[in-house]
Amino acid sequence: MYDYDLLVVGSANADLVIGVERRPGAGETVLGSDLAVHPGGKGANQAVAAARLGARTALLARVGDDSHGRLLLDSQRAAGVDPVGVLVGGAPTGVALITVDPSGDNSIVVSPGANGRLTPADVRAAASLFHASRVVSAQLEIPLETVVEAVRNLAPGSRFVLNPSPPRPLPAQVLAACDPLIVNEHEAKVILGDAAGAGDGPEDWARLLLAKGPRSVVVTLGGEGALVASSDGVARVPSVAVHAVDTTGAGDAFTAALAWRLGAGEPLAEAAAYAARVGAATVTRQGAQVSFPTAAEVASLRRARPEDDPRAPVRGADSAFGAGPEGGAR
Repeated sequence: MYDYDLLVVGSANADLVIGVERRPGAGETVLGSDLAVHPGGKGANQAVAAARLGARTALLARVGDDSHGRLLLDSQRAAGVDPVGVLVGGAPTGVALITVDPSGDNSIVVSPGANGRLTPADVRAAASLFHASRVVSAQLEIPLETVVEAVRNLAPGSRFVLNPSPPRPLPAQVLAACDPLIVNEHEAKVILGDAAGAGDGPEDWARLLLAKGPRSVVVTLGGEGALVASSDGVARVPSVAVHAVDTTGAGDAFTAALAWRLGAGEPLAEAAAYAARVGAATVTRQGAQVSFPTAAEVASLRRARPEDDPRAPVRGADSAFGAGPEGGAR
């Protein structure tokens, strides 16, 4: 028996969010809304999202001994995440500066802070957490060598899920462990490098990524939904149309839900379809962690149709999966 359905190894940030009518260009200043501070970071987001869905979840991360760190720890506990792996000190808590425009799209700049001090030694010291976890999920807002060490410490029979954001080339050892590797168009092209030019579309990218070693791949496609790829073939996952308010955290909610359902034994396409519903529910509310739905809220989500409300634009899976082709959404 595993003590945890999901162990998340990753970042924990304070999200400093400002609403803007439009994002500024180079050298330009725009006025925005009052500053809002929310608990965030891709790792902390995924842990909270999974716990709110009912997964037994633990987080391995590092925060500063400051007010932002306390905010993050309180948020984890409130969601039901076991924070036993959250280390305190070494640097100030990481901060993400986020602007959100009226369509719900966001732009993010991250100051890693304590996230950059989560080391391979911290992973080795948490070996008992890895052996107690059915699925391990990671991102790239922590040092790459720490992610490599997480792969080395996976328990026999456990599953590794990676969202390589922000994207960078990945070592073969990490790629071979991914089941799945979750990417959007931008992330896929960064990881493929020159090989990306050999593909005409997402099906080609998925096959090229599989050839680099992952056991499975999920490519998110904005308003066109997503596709899943494995040795069984490639399949499309339809979008879920909703009225988007804020895409912050949507990609993390998608990844968390996918990892949890895969650990429960669901096939990849079915798990991705469920994760799309979780992401869609997330974007209908402001903020990251505060917007994550419960399992009951996901079950009640119906497909929205454009004719339901002709006054508002209907956004599809670009909301459910994050910012679409350019990446950037949390």
